[in-house]
Amino acid sequence: MSAARSFRDLRVYQLARSAVSDIFEISKGFPREERYALTDQIRRSARATKAMIAEAWARRRYKAVFINKLDEALGEASETQSWLDDALDSGYLDTDQFSKMDAAWRSIGGMIGRVIDRAADFCKYASDTDYRGTVMEEPVSLDEALLDDVDDVTA
Repeated sequence: MSAARSFRDLRVYQLARSAVSDIFEISKGFPREERYALTDQIRRSARATKAMIAEAWARRRYKAVFINKLDEALGEASETQSWLDDALDSGYLDTDQFSKMDAAWRSIGGMIGRVIDRAADFCKYASDTDYRGTVMEEPVSLDEALLDDVDDVTA
């Protein structure tokens, strides 16, 4: 068992952070005329995915809110994949670049889906908060699969 004390401890957040960095690097080479269309949109959706994972963690006191934020993150991850399709179709990415990036975003989506399915594991200490929202000291315990398993994720 691993313990997550912060959203930064979550493997899905770490993978999203890395994938966002890849999006930023590759999109630097997109044509200037795509600046306000494809470039901004793919960067925005990629960043939003990562940010919503962090926001979900902060709101895990309420299971429904936690799930809602993760559902939004899943939507943004899918949107990022759609923008990757456009970049491939426009010739801004080669097939190898696309395949690598798409696989990462499929994994992120699959991991978010598993976290949604296991929301109760993440929110189980919600009743241990006081009226100000101060959470108890004990970290959330998670399966290794939620934190580390990326290879067996299907979209």
